[in-house]
Amino acid sequence: MMSNAPPPLRNTLREGLSLPRVLLNPLRLPRKGADIGKGRPAIVIPGLMTGDVSTTLLRRTLNARGFAAEGWGQGLNIGADAAKLEAVQARIEQLVRDSGKNAVLIGWSLGGLYARVLAHRVPHALDMVVTVASPFSGDRHANRAWKLYEAINDHSVDNPPFAEQMAQKPPVPTIAVWSAVDGVIAPECTRGSDEESDYRLQVDAPHFKLGTSRASMETILAKIAEVDAEQASG
Repeated sequence: MMSNAPPPLRNTLREGLSLPRVLLNPLRLPRKGADIGKGRPAIVIPGLMTGDVSTTLLRRTLNARGFAAEGWGQGLNIGADAAKLEAVQARIEQLVRDSGKNAVLIGWSLGGLYARVLAHRVPHALDMVVTVASPFSGDRHANRAWKLYEAINDHSVDNPPFAEQMAQKPPVPTIAVWSAVDGVIAPECTRGSDEESDYRLQVDAPHFKLGTSRASMETILAKIAEVDAEQASG
């Protein structure tokens, strides 16, 4: 049964210990490993009230594994924005034209909602969509951020400015990364149901650590490689 409640307060308080990782991202270096990107473009979309600085280590790690990764280039992500969606969509299509390869789209938290909407709009340009602790399923109030979201936006969490249904699985391979100890969003909302994603990957780390921990990144990259292999053989 889908939860209507935000995460336990103890999990939320624990998130504070992970925040320094976000701030120190620009100073951290990636681990090298096998080339799983094969030159494919990748765009990483940040979460609420963060920008490309927060995804620096993740993008560097993707680049170290053979991707041509970049940020979303739209400043702070303060909420669903039609113009920003269109700008990222245009950038995806440009990268695909320039590289001749389909892109991988990764969204962290709120960024994952952008990623799923874009996957409905340009499935022909994408190899895969990965959402990391993104509340695409269930009650949009089952998190610790919805009041802040509504305070800084001109729409409610129930009425975003796009027609696509985020819970509906996009027509591309989709990985939903979720954590049972997420302190910001109810795990059920980031995991979703079987029919809402092709793959669900449990990585038990705090919300702010999922996109900044090298161990979390290694697990996510291993899953991307596994899905690539399945798609190639299928």
